[in-house]
Amino acid sequence: MKNTTSFAWPSLGKASRLLPALLLALASNLSFAQPVTVVEPWARATVQGQKAAGVFMRLTSASDLRLVSASSPVAAFGQVHAMRMEGDIMKMQALKNGLELPAGKTVELKPGSYHLMLMDLKQPLLKDSTIPVSLVFVDAKGTQSQTEVTVPVRTLVPMAPAQQARHIDASESAQK
Repeated sequence: MKNTTSFAWPSLGKASRLLPALLLALASNLSFAQPVTVVEPWARATVQGQKAAGVFMRLTSASDLRLVSASSPVAAFGQVHAMRMEGDIMKMQALKNGLELPAGKTVELKPGSYHLMLMDLKQPLLKDSTIPVSLVFVDAKGTQSQTEVTVPVRTLVPMAPAQQARHIDASESAQK
């Protein structure tokens, strides 16, 4: 017995002529992720009750970008920070405009320098665990892109008391 059933695609008529234009219009409004290479991410382990933790890594972007924010389900919010020394006091402050990532150059986020801070932690970050962190970038046109990173948690030797960090906000800076 021979099967004589056949299938015919329905005719799209005028719509078939509009389809390429429609696809092009849709594609032009999409935000394509910028290629950013993330190397050796890690977060500092915390103790019960600690409200902030540092996250560190090396970032290399294929194009000029700014790292403008970070987030994680383990924290209420994340910030991009810079550290500076004032005498014997280490001070950290959020970078309101983000951190520049020049095309092709590696930018290191490390203790005592640029880093991410996860603020208002919802739980301790335990040694040998991992946490998800989302990094948000903005290009020169204002287009945002995002990269998801799995960050291992580890411990380091504690800093000496003179090196303990002091977070400041813009209002505190203005008073000095």
